[in-house]
Amino acid sequence: MSTTTIKWGIAGPGNISKQFVKDLAFAAGAEVVAVAGRNLEKAENFAKEFNIPRAYGSLEQLAEDSDVDIVYVGTLHPAHKDNTLTFLRAGKAVLCEKPFTMNAAEAEEMITYAKENRIFLMEAMWTRFLPAINKVRQWLEEGKIGEVRLVKADFGFNLGWKPESRLLNHALGGGTLLDAGIYPISFVSMVYGAQPDKIMSSARIGETGVDEQFSLLFEYEGGRNAALNGSVQLGLVNDAYIFGTKGHIHIPLFLAARSATLKVTGEEPETFVDDRKAHGFMFEAEEAMACLREERPESRIMPLDETLALMTTLDTIRKQWNLTYPADK
Repeated sequence: MSTTTIKWGIAGPGNISKQFVKDLAFAAGAEVVAVAGRNLEKAENFAKEFNIPRAYGSLEQLAEDSDVDIVYVGTLHPAHKDNTLTFLRAGKAVLCEKPFTMNAAEAEEMITYAKENRIFLMEAMWTRFLPAINKVRQWLEEGKIGEVRLVKADFGFNLGWKPESRLLNHALGGGTLLDAGIYPISFVSMVYGAQPDKIMSSARIGETGVDEQFSLLFEYEGGRNAALNGSVQLGLVNDAYIFGTKGHIHIPLFLAARSATLKVTGEEPETFVDDRKAHGFMFEAEEAMACLREERPESRIMPLDETLALMTTLDTIRKQWNLTYPADK
């Protein structure tokens, strides 16, 4: 493997993969050499649009491409487990889109294989790697706002009534929790460094059998709390707040954060601004490439044990709602 250039393969020529490839142009030492999908024509069109040398009509062909160092899995999330294992078994490193899998059992299978074979695997939680979020972690590590006791975070958008949409399609793993809810839940996991001791939740299950909105209250040791909301039928404000005994931190549109403001009681606010030109997916790609160059099998910022713990939390929440998917059976 080159110490400078990391060669990427793209699994799934969809919209999320398009955004990822656009952002890879901003990541030093990244080169996309192949794309694959179930539909060869779509893969070929994707390759033509982004000047990618090779297009395949199956993921197995991509897995066999000896030129590929790492694969970005941007397929529909019910396929994440099988797709990721296809690449891991071929010895390819994988950056897998969130939600990582449909449930914790699938995540455990993927993670166990990657760890046993020392193959790099990481959840593509791009928010975790944004410069503004890095600054937030620094403020927290420095104790700027004292003891954190409350986190508030929402992510919701109004899709409109489109029962044919993937987001409302039960068979495709639709619903708010897996698509939108993973953002605030992962965010609070980062802040507290743990999963909640107690979860109270409420959800609206719509006509298509998926959760159209939810509210969560997490309790942690020491009386710490988190209040989280999500929806695919309501446009929420999508900000995050972290409240501590000495002040608070505000992150506007936290999942795509371009700024963060620190307000310590009695002091002037301090605002960090990220004026990046790209969407922001290149930061997770840079982390993955750094791990490959340093021969680390997983990220310290988005470790596999935390990814598995997050999937377990999502399972616990869905169980409260009696919401299951085909992958759960």
